[in-house]
Amino acid sequence: MEDADEAADARDEGAAPESQPWSLKRAIRERRRIERSEVKRFTARSRRRRRNALIVVGAVLVVAVGSIGAAYSPLMSVRTITVEGAQLVNSDGIVNDLQSQLGRPFPMIDQREIKAALVKYPLIQSYSVEAVPPSTLVVRLVEREPLGLREVDGGFALVDAAGVVLRTDADRISGYPVIDTDGTTSSKGFEAAVAVLRALPDSVRSTVDKVTASTRDDVTLVLAETGATVRWGSAEESAAKAKALTELMAAYPPDAVKLYDVSSSKNVVVQPR
Repeated sequence: MEDADEAADARDEGAAPESQPWSLKRAIRERRRIERSEVKRFTARSRRRRRNALIVVGAVLVVAVGSIGAAYSPLMSVRTITVEGAQLVNSDGIVNDLQSQLGRPFPMIDQREIKAALVKYPLIQSYSVEAVPPSTLVVRLVEREPLGLREVDGGFALVDAAGVVLRTDADRISGYPVIDTDGTTSSKGFEAAVAVLRALPDSVRSTVDKVTASTRDDVTLVLAETGATVRWGSAEESAAKAKALTELMAAYPPDAVKLYDVSSSKNVVVQPR
């Protein structure tokens, strides 16, 4: 009986090791299945990212190619030229000078040719060019402002605040004062005279016949018709002096005045005839 029990115990002890390899194999298979599932999930996500990236790149390329094609299309070429801001400049002349740009696609507009055409107009201070779809080339001008006259050989030169000659004529051009200063347009006297003229309101500037200045500190105005003199002095505080002169001329008309002295805007003097 004892021998039978020992044999049974021996069978039980030998049975446990036989089940362990089976459990291990099943665990390995399960782990491999999970790993394959993870790999498939990861690669699917990567494929989606690549697909989305390719879609985006393709869309960008389509838009870029379409834009380039449209830009160079005859439908997006210059058929009309318009000029804005021309008050003194002949806008028809500018349009005629830019005829070489007609028919060109917008990207092929030649800025150098446009500059060469516009530089011939001294009244143009600056300009900008804009291509307006589908077919218009817009040229926007900023003109120089005529300010006064300089006496030159053979007549008078109309100049702006920078001394740029805008026009010359054998006879004096009406509506502008003569700027009489020592030296060239780069001299301190010219700069002072210009600063004073620009500070004057139009109602007063239109009455000025002549402005003289040998230095920055001795500007003098002579009024038209009456010949009344304005002692301005330095070009500093010109805004305050212009205000004082305007008030004086309203209170004491030029035909009854010999001298307005606004060299000190806080202590003005009027000398009657």
